[in-house]
Amino acid sequence: MSSCLTALKPLIFSIMKDAHNTKKQGKKTEELHFELQGWKSSLHFIEDEIIFIDHLLNSYVFQPNTQNLFERLEDYNYRLKQLKHSKTNFQKSIAQHENQLSGMMDCTDAYCDLQYYQKHNTIKAQVRNFSTNFSTLKSEIFNYASAILKKRKPAIHP
Repeated sequence: MSSCLTALKPLIFSIMKDAHNTKKQGKKTEELHFELQGWKSSLHFIEDEIIFIDHLLNSYVFQPNTQNLFERLEDYNYRLKQLKHSKTNFQKSIAQHENQLSGMMDCTDAYCDLQYYQKHNTIKAQVRNFSTNFSTLKSEIFNYASAILKKRKPAIHP
């Protein structure tokens, strides 16, 4: 009986190790999924901001006699359009990455995990860079717009 237990010991250890790794893998997967949800939420919020900025840039609230107004607005519209396109691509990339997350649980070697983490970190850097670029453009637009908005004359009530 003792020799039987000795023979089974490596097998039992292997099973316990695999169970621990699966649990650890599940926790990693859960953390990655949470981070993906954060990216999706941020991009959705930015999408709403883009809509507002687009309406602002295409409204008639600016002083018409402002020097280079048309050129400035065209530049902002062009840059905003580029960011919209990038946002759409990131949303697709994140959705695809999220769908592949379940495949990570099936990874049996470190190389498979490494590829997924590298892809995850690449997307993370791209989303961070996109958010920074968007914030910079938004700040630039708001600073410019606040200086040239039409001033409403106060209504005089008798």
